[in-house]
Amino acid sequence: MIVTTTPSVEGRKIVEYRGIVFGEVIAGVNVIKDISAGLRNFFGGRAGAYEGELVEARQAALAEMSKRAAAIGANAIVGVDLDYEVLGQGGNMLMVTASGTAVVVE
Repeated sequence: MIVTTTPSVEGRKIVEYRGIVFGEVIAGVNVIKDISAGLRNFFGGRAGAYEGELVEARQAALAEMSKRAAAIGANAIVGVDLDYEVLGQGGNMLMVTASGTAVVVE
């Protein structure tokens, strides 16, 4: 599956549009990671635990979107956009949404 943020795939012709596809992931961040991130916020430095959660959530959202595109016969996704939201009481959940247009390219 070709996945790109651009509106086309260089060197390939889009022959069919299959529709908009999405991949959504909601990840909870546990208390230990919250404490660790709080200390990082206070003393400075990068919050590695949160960064790891973000990377995993993004990869899962892209994989889910690719799976849905394949299910409708696409072999590429163009115009991909990623959105991030903090959810839940106390902001302890992260939502990552990937969206794009599923297409068939030559």
